[in-house]
Amino acid sequence: MKNNLLVHLGLALLRILPSAFMLTHGFPKFQKLLSGNMEFPNPLGIGSAPSLFLCVVGEFLCPILLIIGFKTRWAAIPAAITMAVAAFIVHGSDPFGKKELALMYLTVFVVIFLLGPGKYSIDKR
Repeated sequence: MKNNLLVHLGLALLRILPSAFMLTHGFPKFQKLLSGNMEFPNPLGIGSAPSLFLCVVGEFLCPILLIIGFKTRWAAIPAAITMAVAAFIVHGSDPFGKKELALMYLTVFVVIFLLGPGKYSIDKR
Protein backbone atom coordinates (compact mmCIF):
# COMPACT_ATOMS: atom_id res chain seq x y z
CA MET A 1 0.00 0.00 0.00
CA LYS A 2 2.76 2.46 0.95
CA ASN A 3 4.73 1.73 -2.25
CA ASN A 4 1.62 2.29 -4.37
CA LEU A 5 1.07 5.66 -2.69
CA LEU A 6 4.68 6.65 -3.37
CA VAL A 7 4.41 5.59 -7.02
CA HIS A 8 1.34 7.76 -7.57
CA LEU A 9 2.91 10.67 -5.68
CA GLY A 10 6.03 10.30 -7.84
CA LEU A 11 3.93 10.29 -11.02
CA ALA A 12 2.14 13.44 -9.88
CA LEU A 13 5.43 15.20 -9.15
CA LEU A 14 6.89 14.05 -12.48
CA ARG A 15 3.83 15.43 -14.26
CA ILE A 16 3.33 18.68 -12.35
CA LEU A 17 6.77 20.13 -11.67
CA PRO A 18 8.40 19.90 -15.11
CA SER A 19 5.13 21.08 -16.70
CA ALA A 20 5.07 24.09 -14.40
CA PHE A 21 8.69 24.83 -15.32
CA MET A 22 7.79 24.50 -19.02
CA LEU A 23 5.16 27.23 -18.58
CA THR A 24 7.99 29.71 -18.00
CA HIS A 25 9.02 29.05 -21.61
CA GLY A 26 5.53 28.79 -23.06
CA PHE A 27 3.82 31.77 -21.43
CA PRO A 28 5.98 34.41 -23.16
CA LYS A 29 5.27 32.70 -26.48
CA PHE A 30 1.55 32.66 -25.65
CA GLN A 31 1.70 36.42 -24.94
CA LYS A 32 3.55 36.93 -28.22
CA LEU A 33 0.82 35.00 -30.06
CA LEU A 34 -1.95 37.03 -28.40
CA SER A 35 -0.22 40.31 -29.27
CA GLY A 36 -0.15 39.32 -32.94
CA ASN A 37 3.64 39.37 -33.12
CA MET A 38 4.30 36.39 -35.35
CA GLU A 39 8.08 36.79 -35.60
CA PHE A 40 9.29 33.33 -34.70
CA PRO A 41 11.75 30.76 -36.02
CA ASN A 42 10.44 28.44 -38.72
CA PRO A 43 12.38 25.19 -38.11
CA LEU A 44 9.94 22.92 -39.96
CA GLY A 45 9.37 25.17 -42.97
CA ILE A 46 5.64 25.63 -42.27
CA GLY A 47 5.80 29.36 -41.60
CA SER A 48 6.48 31.51 -38.56
CA ALA A 49 2.86 31.84 -37.42
CA PRO A 50 2.07 28.10 -37.53
CA SER A 51 5.41 27.36 -35.85
CA LEU A 52 4.60 29.81 -33.04
CA PHE A 53 1.10 28.36 -32.66
CA LEU A 54 2.41 24.79 -32.43
CA CYS A 55 5.07 25.87 -29.96
CA VAL A 56 2.41 27.52 -27.77
CA VAL A 57 0.40 24.29 -27.85
CA GLY A 58 3.44 22.22 -26.86
CA GLU A 59 4.91 24.60 -24.29
CA PHE A 60 1.82 26.26 -22.79
CA LEU A 61 -1.48 24.48 -23.44
CA CYS A 62 -0.26 20.90 -23.06
CA PRO A 63 1.69 21.60 -19.84
CA ILE A 64 -1.49 23.05 -18.31
CA LEU A 65 -3.32 19.83 -19.22
CA LEU A 66 -0.43 17.80 -17.78
CA ILE A 67 -0.48 19.74 -14.51
CA ILE A 68 -4.16 18.99 -13.93
CA GLY A 69 -3.82 15.49 -15.35
CA PHE A 70 -6.44 15.84 -18.07
CA LYS A 71 -5.94 13.85 -21.30
CA THR A 72 -2.45 13.33 -19.93
CA ARG A 73 -1.04 10.87 -22.43
CA TRP A 74 -2.43 12.87 -25.36
CA ALA A 75 -1.04 16.13 -23.93
CA ALA A 76 2.41 14.58 -23.47
CA ILE A 77 2.71 13.89 -27.21
CA PRO A 78 2.77 17.51 -28.54
CA ALA A 79 4.93 18.55 -25.59
CA ALA A 80 7.45 15.81 -26.44
CA ILE A 81 7.39 16.63 -30.15
CA THR A 82 8.01 20.31 -29.39
CA MET A 83 11.03 19.38 -27.28
CA ALA A 84 12.32 17.00 -29.96
CA VAL A 85 12.14 19.82 -32.53
CA ALA A 86 13.92 22.15 -30.09
CA ALA A 87 16.68 19.64 -29.34
CA PHE A 88 17.28 18.06 -32.73
CA ILE A 89 16.36 20.81 -35.20
CA VAL A 90 16.52 24.24 -33.54
CA HIS A 91 19.60 23.32 -31.46
CA GLY A 92 20.73 20.41 -33.63
CA SER A 93 24.15 21.83 -34.42
CA ASP A 94 24.66 23.39 -30.99
CA PRO A 95 26.81 21.80 -28.29
CA PHE A 96 25.15 19.35 -25.90
CA GLY A 97 24.82 21.93 -23.13
CA LYS A 98 22.59 24.07 -25.34
CA LYS A 99 20.17 21.23 -26.12
CA GLU A 100 20.34 19.52 -22.73
CA LEU A 101 17.25 21.22 -21.26
CA ALA A 102 15.09 20.31 -24.26
CA LEU A 103 16.32 16.70 -24.00
CA MET A 104 15.46 16.60 -20.30
CA TYR A 105 11.93 17.85 -20.98
CA LEU A 106 11.62 15.40 -23.89
CA THR A 107 12.58 12.53 -21.58
CA VAL A 108 10.05 13.59 -18.93
CA PHE A 109 7.21 13.92 -21.44
CA VAL A 110 7.99 10.52 -22.99
CA VAL A 111 8.00 8.90 -19.53
CA ILE A 112 4.66 10.56 -18.71
CA PHE A 113 3.27 9.22 -21.99
CA LEU A 114 4.49 5.71 -21.16
CA LEU A 115 3.43 5.59 -17.50
CA GLY A 116 0.30 7.76 -17.51
CA PRO A 117 -0.82 10.34 -14.98
CA GLY A 118 -1.22 8.25 -11.83
CA LYS A 119 -4.25 8.39 -9.57
CA TYR A 120 -3.78 12.04 -8.55
CA SER A 121 -5.19 13.39 -11.80
CA ILE A 122 -8.46 14.29 -13.43
CA ASP A 123 -7.99 11.33 -15.78
CA LYS A 124 -8.24 8.93 -12.83
CA ARG A 125 -11.27 10.58 -11.18
